[in-house]
Amino acid sequence: MRNVQILDCTLRDGGYLLDKRFGDENIHGIVNGLLKTNIDIIEVGFLQNEGFGDGKVVFLNSAGAEKYIPKDKKDSIFTVFADYSRYDIHNLDPYTGKSFDAVRGCFFQREWRDAMEFCRRIKQKGYLLFVQPVDILGYSDRELLSLIEQVNQIEPYCFSIVDTFGSMYEDDLKRVFSMIHHNLNSKCRIGFHSHNNLQMSSALSQAFMKFASGKRKVVIDTTIAGMGRGAGNTPTELIIQYIMDKLEGSYEIDNLLDVIDHYMRNIRSQASWGYNTHFYLAGSYSAHVNNIAYLLKKNSIRSRDIRYILNRIDREARKGYDYERLENLYLDYMESDIDDSQDFSQLKKELSGKNILILAGGRSIREQREDILNYVKKNHTVVISINYLHDEIPADYIYISNTKRYQDFNNVGMNLPAIFTSNIKREKLGNEYIISFMRLIKCGWENMDNSTILLLRLLNEVDVSRIGIAGFDGYEIENNYAEQNHEYNMCIDDVMFINKELEEMLHDFMASKKREITVEMVTKSKFSIQAESEQLF
Repeated sequence: MRNVQILDCTLRDGGYLLDKRFGDENIHGIVNGLLKTNIDIIEVGFLQNEGFGDGKVVFLNSAGAEKYIPKDKKDSIFTVFADYSRYDIHNLDPYTGKSFDAVRGCFFQREWRDAMEFCRRIKQKGYLLFVQPVDILGYSDRELLSLIEQVNQIEPYCFSIVDTFGSMYEDDLKRVFSMIHHNLNSKCRIGFHSHNNLQMSSALSQAFMKFASGKRKVVIDTTIAGMGRGAGNTPTELIIQYIMDKLEGSYEIDNLLDVIDHYMRNIRSQASWGYNTHFYLAGSYSAHVNNIAYLLKKNSIRSRDIRYILNRIDREARKGYDYERLENLYLDYMESDIDDSQDFSQLKKELSGKNILILAGGRSIREQREDILNYVKKNHTVVISINYLHDEIPADYIYISNTKRYQDFNNVGMNLPAIFTSNIKREKLGNEYIISFMRLIKCGWENMDNSTILLLRLLNEVDVSRIGIAGFDGYEIENNYAEQNHEYNMCIDDVMFINKELEEMLHDFMASKKREITVEMVTKSKFSIQAESEQLF
């Protein structure tokens, strides 16, 4: 038996695109073609409690699938896919040898402890067992080790690395493979199932074989022509070509090409899959493709809009889909995207070429008040205070982009010229400028709407000469703000995460700002601004 086995799951993973209804002729043709190609493992569909029908790859038990299994299986293993949440294991009959030989038990992270008995029962009924945990990157190291410990007690045929959201890079795969290899029963194969959202499936499958070479027998999931939801999966034809060219492997690839010509071309007229930028976004955010499909129904939506909305959903929620939540985020987003050309031009006239002091909210404003006042006097700065006004440091403008701070502000001091971002829902009353929130936002960070970072980007666009930053201190567990009523306690993990993101966003700004603008820290800060950011005091 080969050290590297190919598991073709076209009839299962591709089934999502056709409501699992390939039709009898296509099912038989694809199975026979894969058999003639010498594919090691052939997956013929799903085990489910319901959803059966003529020409559908959905079965209650082995008897339902038997008509699609050739009497002469040659050296191939036939398998089906059983989702723990959608299949009652009592419906599975004992293995007879006349139908499928293996069952792949799939489960979500929240289910894995309960799903172990489900997997154990599959093996007890005489089938080869594949253990398929959804979204392997969603497990912490500790959780993954606990799962492996339980899996070792069952001794399955294969334990799979499943890149559910197509978000893996090579270093991710190497790390996970190494952890599993060093802790999994040595007799158990390691599988790899990937999605092609980042156009990495084929390359990752090749890397996976290299990681395992001489260490572990492996199984690689593929589909014909990469058929699968969204961007699809690892193409069977590419991987078997690689194996024949670079490793020891004997496949009859012409028979697979015949399947593509005779069946897949027709199937492509009924369903579409393959890479596009929208599925790249799903992969980069580890998001369920249904989120993308829903947003694409909006006629005017752009790729950058989708990225922004995904960025507004927390990491765990992205893995599912909540259409009401998506709709609300979309509507909020559209309301924030305004034509600010007139206000922006006027603000640019007022600030272009000026020296600016940004007055953020950190406690260093209290501790270094005299230093700040000296800096203002020495550099003849225009002072822009963010989301609040300091009693002893006069401001020339107030800038507000934080909705909560605006609600707390209660219009005190609004006789000053005010700069609002368009996410602040209010009517324009007088001496103020409303700047498009979308002009300033940049995705990629959970704290992407930090007010100081947004203001820095605005000042860069209006061509100021010099920017001093005061009160941009970075976070501690407590005692962070100049204003006592802004305080709230934070846990150490949140502190470290926010500081890391602020540092990254600040460095990103410095790398992209206009060369002629000087930026400097006026008060103490956890953040550096590269070589030109020497402390002034």
